[in-house]
Amino acid sequence: MSALRESLGFLTSRLRQVGIFVALILIVILFQVLTNGILLEPQNVSNLVVQNSYILILAIGMVMVIIAGHIDLSVGSIAGFIGAVAGVMIVHWGWAWWLAIPACLLVGALVGAWQGYWIAYVGIPAFIVTLAGMLIFRGLTLITLKNQQITPFPNELRALGGGFLPDISGGTSVLEWLTVILGVGGTAAILFQAIKERRVRRKFNLENEPMAWFAVKNGFIAVLMLIITFLLASYRGTPIVLIVLAVLVILYSALMNNSIFGRHTYAIGGNLHAAELSGIKTKKVTFRLFVNMGVLAALAGLVFTARLNSAQPAGGTGFELDSIAAAFIGGAAVQGGIGTVAGAMIGGLIMGVLNNGMSILGLGTDYQQLIKGLVLLLAVGFDIFNKNRTGAGGGSSIGRRFKWKTTPPATESAPAAKTEPVRVDAK
Repeated sequence: MSALRESLGFLTSRLRQVGIFVALILIVILFQVLTNGILLEPQNVSNLVVQNSYILILAIGMVMVIIAGHIDLSVGSIAGFIGAVAGVMIVHWGWAWWLAIPACLLVGALVGAWQGYWIAYVGIPAFIVTLAGMLIFRGLTLITLKNQQITPFPNELRALGGGFLPDISGGTSVLEWLTVILGVGGTAAILFQAIKERRVRRKFNLENEPMAWFAVKNGFIAVLMLIITFLLASYRGTPIVLIVLAVLVILYSALMNNSIFGRHTYAIGGNLHAAELSGIKTKKVTFRLFVNMGVLAALAGLVFTARLNSAQPAGGTGFELDSIAAAFIGGAAVQGGIGTVAGAMIGGLIMGVLNNGMSILGLGTDYQQLIKGLVLLLAVGFDIFNKNRTGAGGGSSIGRRFKWKTTPPATESAPAAKTEPVRVDAK
């Protein structure tokens, strides 16, 4: 009983993180029932990954920008512009695909540097700069394409957006074994890393996660990954873009959690003035964030263009709204300073399941936009509620009921200790 009470108390103090997991599960169950099981059919699961890959790529960069207290409204236009550039390079100029891809990523970095300069060093708010960028790069897309689509692209580039890893069984097996090996290996690696991190935290007396919740959480993640592995292996195997996404999630999660740059990004979003006083080079960090956003927008544009096998004048329209929604639904705070790459991925999956499920049900675009807008509003409203709940007063009433205070109450008997300002490594 005490273990259950401890776990429930812990969960109430982590409503932001737990809430998005619960929301994703409920949405999947709802549409699985409403679509008569079509949602989780192997082919549809594979389509979910491929159709939402570029939004998930954008969400990685967007959550980093939002953590720092900024916003980027231009990513959809940049993605469309890079698709147009790729079309001109490969189809019109005859460049090899392996040369055009890094060239397009370089163009994306230059675009991000252009916007980052105005934001970081000139001091124009990111909202204004990226709103201007949305118009500028949409116009450049139309100019580059001359209001016409460019097609076709080579098969090697098309594989980036809709290709699959080779079937090592030669198509003779019920399951695609390379996918099974990758899925089981990835699941084992995640469990091993979770156990290793818990041991390190316990060694330094930093562990406060109840063992019961730790076991349930990681057991659920393992089962979920194995189910997805089975579904993908039952169709055509692992989409190439899923490997790209996995690499990006691992790299950027490590960057945000274990690097000086990641800590500086959180510090800037938490309190810009304090970060400056601590010696953080805030302008340089902001500039690099938007350069990174430009590169990821370029990659998303390449994936989208490769999937459609066409560079289109309207390419990338609305991508910025979906990526911003994914970041906020995934737990990023409106004020900045809070958010995770993994949370943004879950938020993107929620948006993807909503889009896919409503399309299967035959709902029109009007109702789809209405429902997605309500989901975004509820997510931000929950963020504000959770912030107020854990503000003054020593935690929520639920947390106190389970004897787990989310914030320690102030005491009048002991005077507050004087603290010296702590300098953050500004390397």
